[in-house]
Amino acid sequence: MNSAELLALDPVIAIATIERVEDAVPLARAVQKGGLRTLEVTLRTPVALEAIERIAREVPQLTVGAGTVLRVDQIEGAVGAGARFLITPGTTALLLDGLEESGLPYLCGCATPSEVARLVERGIHEMKLFPAEAAGGIELLKSLAGPFPEARFCPTGGIDADGAEAYLALPNVCTVGGSWVTRRPEGAGDWESVVVAARAASRLRWTRR
Repeated sequence: MNSAELLALDPVIAIATIERVEDAVPLARAVQKGGLRTLEVTLRTPVALEAIERIAREVPQLTVGAGTVLRVDQIEGAVGAGARFLITPGTTALLLDGLEESGLPYLCGCATPSEVARLVERGIHEMKLFPAEAAGGIELLKSLAGPFPEARFCPTGGIDADGAEAYLALPNVCTVGGSWVTRRPEGAGDWESVVVAARAASRLRWTRR
């Protein structure tokens, strides 16, 4: 699988920040039951790598990846845990070298025309726009389409279920990242809300580009 193929798996990449490792597998199963095929686990908690490892082992049909990748050693840890893709919030030259050496598909974070230009210069055409809403959202993506017709984006950050479809209507957007999919109401005793949200996300109007 390459980065373009990753973007073609789902209209929404579910994003989860997992605080308790015992939640990892039931969360992943709920996402899969709802019809999505991808789950990004952010490396923001001490249990993130173990969560990825458990999901990769116990829910192998789901394509699990690591998000919020900031350092080369995190790339090595994610690969070792069984991550099948890598996503960064921003990109440095050192980090990009590590991503390229990993052998996994990856999405580099960017938020400005200069950052997009640097990635295109390296031959990278699939990338993550972050933080999407704060950086300019739909209007920014429309503006980037002219000078960078080859660039394809996964916008993430501040997007909710109501706004996702408008992003997916843009010709340079292939998928969106959504943490709303994995968010459970406080005190919820089961994972049905995640199943429902994943099912709705999987049915968003979407054209693979």
